[in-house]
Amino acid sequence: MQDINSYLDGFIKYQEYSPVREIKWFRENREKAIHAFKKLGFPTIHDEDWRFTNLAPIERTVFRLTPNGKPKLTRTDIAPFVFSDSLRNQLVFIDGRFSVELSSVDTNGEVRISNLTKALFDYQDLLSEHLTRYADFEYEALTALNTAFMEDGAFVLVPKGVLLSEPIHLLYVSTINDVPSLANPRNLIILEDNSQANIIEHYVSLGSNVYFSNVVTEVVIGENSTLDHYMIEIESAKAYNVSTLRVEQKRHSNLNSHSLLLGGSLVRNNVHPVLAGEGCHSFINGLFMSRDRQHMDNYMKVEHASPNCDSRQLYNGVLDGKSRGVFHGRIIVHKDAQKTDAKQTNRNLILSDSAQIDTKPQLEIYADDVKCTHGATIGQLDENAIFYIRSRGLSEESAREMLLYAFASKSLESMKVKQIRDYVERLITDWFAKGNLVRLPS
Repeated sequence: MQDINSYLDGFIKYQEYSPVREIKWFRENREKAIHAFKKLGFPTIHDEDWRFTNLAPIERTVFRLTPNGKPKLTRTDIAPFVFSDSLRNQLVFIDGRFSVELSSVDTNGEVRISNLTKALFDYQDLLSEHLTRYADFEYEALTALNTAFMEDGAFVLVPKGVLLSEPIHLLYVSTINDVPSLANPRNLIILEDNSQANIIEHYVSLGSNVYFSNVVTEVVIGENSTLDHYMIEIESAKAYNVSTLRVEQKRHSNLNSHSLLLGGSLVRNNVHPVLAGEGCHSFINGLFMSRDRQHMDNYMKVEHASPNCDSRQLYNGVLDGKSRGVFHGRIIVHKDAQKTDAKQTNRNLILSDSAQIDTKPQLEIYADDVKCTHGATIGQLDENAIFYIRSRGLSEESAREMLLYAFASKSLESMKVKQIRDYVERLITDWFAKGNLVRLPS
């Protein structure tokens, strides 16, 4: 087992050779974070927010930070993960580090986009105002670990009044390493007032080795602005992935968060929007599909901090083999958040007798003029529905195909960008096909 002190020792060396070590506020925040991580340690099943997920496999693995020298990859290597060659803004990170050769950035466009290391020098005042200000590294251990070792990731600034029609693609590629490796990508996304953007975070593997991807993304959505955020995770079956999306919403802003989790041995997906301004809307949509012995934990924490806001959560799970899924949805309505309208729905489809799902909808309401509901369902394919479809002349296999596809595709309906929706649809189709469960219609 890797001792917590080894992270502290590694941090001292990391700080010494970091290219951004001369930036005082940044260095001080990293130092605070490593001491917070040392104090907190890894979460355990005795922590309420982690009661269904045991991090012992991560804690007992000795990880090494990914080396500075990036593997030589070509555009052919990453071609299966690219939505379109014509995208003007696509940042590619290899083992957590920016690859200028594989990336494309529209320097003539209005949006400001770069890797985080470069942005720390180019936009230091702006980053000092926002970076580490939202994701809680004092009480969240893995956020503290990320903050201590953060160095690279994506920086996106959408200026006031800019409406981006084309998505921004952030592609994180993990390669084969000789020893278990640790990467801590850190993303900062800022939408100024009256702006709009579609941003994709995409995590993939080229090998089947053990590694730990510990991601934190901080987002600020300005007044009257809209962000559609996509999280797509299709990593190695031996990978560990913990991702945290922390969103600060200003007055009359809109968040549409979409997640698709398919890969990984142990995956934890944290989504935490704070509706800080009046009249906000937040929509959290997700689909997780697990098989074999995969463990996928989805922790949704929606904070209503201002009045006249509404939020919706719609999360679906498909579980096969001996896999385990978790949905913990928590809605917090603060005392000043009158006229809150919040709804939470979790639906799960179990495809084997050995799969397991833990679902925990939770409401914490401190205001008296609100409308909040939650619900969860766990079931198998409806035999009556299968019989009905077969009575129309279809085979049992075709009937199962239709029902499974209909269930999984519910999460696609709200994805507005066609090229993303089509890509996700292919991933879902491949998942079913590789599991020898069904052959989905083309």
